[in-house]
Amino acid sequence: MTEPCRQLITVSVVSHGQGQLVAALLEDLACCQNVSAVVLTQNIPEDDIPYPASLQARLRVIRNEYPRGFAANHNQAFRFCETSLFAVLNPDIRLNGDPFPQLARALEMNSVGVVGPAVRNPSGDLEDSARTFPTPLRLLRKLMGLGDGRILTEGTTPLEVDWTAGMFLLFPASVYSQLEGFDEGFFLYYEDVDICTRLWRSGQRVILHPGVMVIHAAQRASRRRLRFMKWHLFSMFRYFVKHAWRLPR
Repeated sequence: MTEPCRQLITVSVVSHGQGQLVAALLEDLACCQNVSAVVLTQNIPEDDIPYPASLQARLRVIRNEYPRGFAANHNQAFRFCETSLFAVLNPDIRLNGDPFPQLARALEMNSVGVVGPAVRNPSGDLEDSARTFPTPLRLLRKLMGLGDGRILTEGTTPLEVDWTAGMFLLFPASVYSQLEGFDEGFFLYYEDVDICTRLWRSGQRVILHPGVMVIHAAQRASRRRLRFMKWHLFSMFRYFVKHAWRLPR
């Protein structure tokens, strides 16, 4: 019998007019007994998002007066975190059961600053949610089709990775506070790479748990819209300048 998770969790979800996706995720979160609070940020004007009655006492809704970036939204949500763990989830994540007990136990390992689950698309294919740190040479190899730095995550044992994607991250709240959260100088991309870089440099490990799986319908907006591509390139440049073109490990 699996030992229950004893730590309570605050979950941050941001909606960008994605009410239908968020409503499905809220249904999933309502079934997770250790999720004691959900902070839902509506980043742009939209209708009220339906949620299950069992989540009512645990749900806080923030309606932004103006759109904020990924980092600013989740840092804003963290101000309402009164639990020992803090989770960041994309609105297009779906849960296959309750992933939090196993992820929380992985955080109890020595010097773990964040843990993420394995991520599959709706067809069941494994996504590239864990990668090696980007460098100019690795990006050039990616453009040439010689590898994109993804780390294979088969198996069931938690393993160290350079960084894991911000679509689903679980932090000890104390660590998130110590780091002062995500860097709000990044608007949409590389916030996850940056915070994992800072974790490694502070002596905290980044862990991916392939024994825990969630579903993600990736948007890949930067491949379709020029504005998103510009944000992606700006964030990439800012990351390299900030970290002096050096790997953290």
